[in-house]
Amino acid sequence: MKPTLLILAAGMASRYGSMKQIDGFGPNGETIIDYSIYDAIKAGFGKVVFIIKEEFADNFKSIFDEKLKGKIEVDYVYQNFDLKQFGIDEEIYREKPWGTAHAILSGRKTIKEPFCVINADDFYGFDAFKKMADFLTSEINDSNYSIIGYKIGKTLSDFGSVSRGVCKADEAGNLTEIVERTKVYKKGDSIVYEEDGKEFPLEFDTPVSMNFWGFTPAVFNITEELFKTFAMENKDKPKAEFFIPLIGEHLVSTQKASFKVVPTDNQWFGVTYKEDKPLVQACIDELIKNGNYPEKLWN
Repeated sequence: MKPTLLILAAGMASRYGSMKQIDGFGPNGETIIDYSIYDAIKAGFGKVVFIIKEEFADNFKSIFDEKLKGKIEVDYVYQNFDLKQFGIDEEIYREKPWGTAHAILSGRKTIKEPFCVINADDFYGFDAFKKMADFLTSEINDSNYSIIGYKIGKTLSDFGSVSRGVCKADEAGNLTEIVERTKVYKKGDSIVYEEDGKEFPLEFDTPVSMNFWGFTPAVFNITEELFKTFAMENKDKPKAEFFIPLIGEHLVSTQKASFKVVPTDNQWFGVTYKEDKPLVQACIDELIKNGNYPEKLWN
């Protein structure tokens, strides 16, 4: 059974200023999602599932359905605020969606095979998809999951600070800790993160999560229970978000599952800020020039 690619595309981009999920970056208007799906097909994935807001469905279908027809199975699921589906009758006011871990619950009725989760607006590179596909087809089980580990020095923006999940692993390469550093940036030739007004150094090769996780469907029931607890504990915090690393932390701390940190040397790039777009376009042009991608991605 081929694994599934689950793409988180429901969020609007407050810092970027537009719907970057369907913005064009390639020479023929290709989106970053196009390149992710192209790499996923090449790596051996059999289905792609988009997590979107229902009101964006027509936009996404008009962009992706025709070009992907006959290349990979496509499905759409919708992230919404309905808590009754989780057995929560209480009305809870929200200023923003519940977060990435809540989003993946949207796929629980659709996905029956090993799957990975990625962000819509991150360019991950073929090596990462190939390594994840290999893991999902040969190593994964309900107590052995994975996360792609990028070198932090290959994930930063030139135009401002970023948030990064800094990973620690044991000698076997299994995740022991993931700590969200919310303000990471370049400082001269160094990399630092800021906390409580102080700066702390980070090595270039420090592994970080870019939200590229590998799971089996068993994670859905675990996530649903965690989310119900999270929702009730944070009902008076309208900005609190239920992130995927919280699932990882829970499974690792309770020893219910391990996460293999799968390293990649790929250069990650993305569009955290509007000013990042020309750089992303230049990086894609260079990859095309080097033969990594055809100039026209879809025939």
